[in-house]
Amino acid sequence: MKTYLVTGGAGFIGSNFVIYMLNKYNDVRIINIDSLTYAGNLENLKSVENNPNYEFIQVDICDKDAVNAIFEKNDIDYVVNFAAESHVDRSIENPEIFVQTNVLGTLTLLCAAKKAWSVGDDVYKDGVKYLQVSTDEVYGSLGPDGYFLETTPLDPHSPYSSSKASADLVVKAYFDTYKFPMNITRCSNNYGPFQFPEKLIPLMINNALSHKDLPIYGDGMQIRDWLFVEDHCKAIDMVIRDGKLGEVYNVGGHNERPNVKIVETIIDYIENNVDDSVGSHLIKYVEDRKGHDRRYGIAPDKIKKDLGWYPETTFEVGIQKTIKWYLDNRDWMQNVTSGEYQKYYEKMYSKK
Repeated sequence: MKTYLVTGGAGFIGSNFVIYMLNKYNDVRIINIDSLTYAGNLENLKSVENNPNYEFIQVDICDKDAVNAIFEKNDIDYVVNFAAESHVDRSIENPEIFVQTNVLGTLTLLCAAKKAWSVGDDVYKDGVKYLQVSTDEVYGSLGPDGYFLETTPLDPHSPYSSSKASADLVVKAYFDTYKFPMNITRCSNNYGPFQFPEKLIPLMINNALSHKDLPIYGDGMQIRDWLFVEDHCKAIDMVIRDGKLGEVYNVGGHNERPNVKIVETIIDYIENNVDDSVGSHLIKYVEDRKGHDRRYGIAPDKIKKDLGWYPETTFEVGIQKTIKWYLDNRDWMQNVTSGEYQKYYEKMYSKK
């Protein structure tokens, strides 16, 4: 039985990955560590919390002693690092926490894994691997044409993306310097169940249902590539098992759409299926985000060719599944949008 240490497994993508793996395999053990900051929610994992192959431990990845203790007590085969501060607006407001968690936290994990897995000078136990889950935002911004490749120079433009790029480089340095067994995946925008409603799609669904303003930065024509979260989980699983050590794999869906079109799609669905008083009159354009990248477009050719991965969920299917999930889980939405989040939302997205 292989043991996975999943960090940030109570967050959006991490919790989806934990559920995906435990549903797919009977012969894996998942140890989920998460510090349970505002975006971490154990309610995301209700369906697996009693699974005998699953264990949750509340730990901050920056806590060296706690992380080392987990490696000492468990024979860990794989580390999958989802743990990160990930909201660009928050990084502009408070860059320090992003560097601490995303860079120093990653270094803590690398040090602990290297120590636990080493069996000689730059030699490691058979079959172990560290996978760093990164983002296409490390590449910066594209013009109207072309795509991000794994060879595209890193050119991050926000404190968030800079911290992720920094972490990626530390991980790569461990491979180059110590022959440490690793992969990096860089994914386009994910959407699906359990996403904290500071991000575009759940924010717009929640606000539309509550007849609140739908805030859109600038002219709303910033283009992003969208990938259903389960397809991302499948990609990570494949890279862990079959990815060539030291390689970076881009994971994207060739599903590019302007932000305003995403919002209009959500409005149309809710107006036609839930509440006909919801409409485009709720859209409110607000001052553009500082350093806002205009377009992301990612080429997943390498992971398709080398590992046979491809995005199985079209955006048309995935967005309907996502909206329906939030409609069916309004209690979850209510719980995570209370208290601290509501104050933050009112501050960040007020009409300007």
